[in-house]
Amino acid sequence: MVELLDHADRAVDAVVTPVTTQEGLSREGWRVLLLLSRGGGRSMGEIAEHAAIPNPTATRMVDRLVAQSFAFRRNDPNDRRRVLVHLAPAGREVVERVSQQLELRVGDLLEQMSGNDATLRSLLSMLVNNLPLTPE
Repeated sequence: MVELLDHADRAVDAVVTPVTTQEGLSREGWRVLLLLSRGGGRSMGEIAEHAAIPNPTATRMVDRLVAQSFAFRRNDPNDRRRVLVHLAPAGREVVERVSQQLELRVGDLLEQMSGNDATLRSLLSMLVNNLPLTPE
């Protein structure tokens, strides 16, 4: 089972990394853009936790995303001391482009698995919800 998980991780990386790299993003940067694409502003703590990286690394990553015009910072309207990161229009375009490319690359495979879609989603959700996203 461990080897299967490792192989699945490498297979996902082989599909995702070339597409995100083409857009100037690391895997972690892609994770942050996906988080931001859900809407609302996100704190640096939320971003660090979601991307499973230390806070200083998250800050540098957000700095890069802001420099690329993929994200922007704004003070939290409910707490002026807190800064939230939002997805910029250029970031939304990148999320849409990368998502389309990934769907093209794995679309046929997903179509073949469509009969098992509910089972696959259930199993992946169980895996994600029960494994820690950050190293212990």
